[in-house]
Amino acid sequence: MGVPKKHTTKGSRNQRRMHLGLSKTQFGVCPKCGKAILGHTVCPNCGFYKSIERVNVLAKLEKKERKRRKKEIKETEKDIEKGKKGEKPLTMEELSRKKF
Repeated sequence: MGVPKKHTTKGSRNQRRMHLGLSKTQFGVCPKCGKAILGHTVCPNCGFYKSIERVNVLAKLEKKERKRRKKEIKETEKDIEKGKKGEKPLTMEELSRKKF
């Protein structure tokens, strides 16, 4: 059975293990749909990479899923366009009048 020749202190042990820590993953934003994605990867939501459609995501989906996904894409595009126009956020009075 192996026996250590010297006692390893907690400090020495922790110094040795310092480089083993994990870092947080850095997410980017898809310019097409606005969802969070990893860098240098195709967006799993819309299939675009560097402003070119690389994967036809809608072809892989069933009919109901396709309709739902198209609707989501249209809504996100409208939201992006509204953000570009610089519309003001709604005040509390406007929110109370708005019908959902």
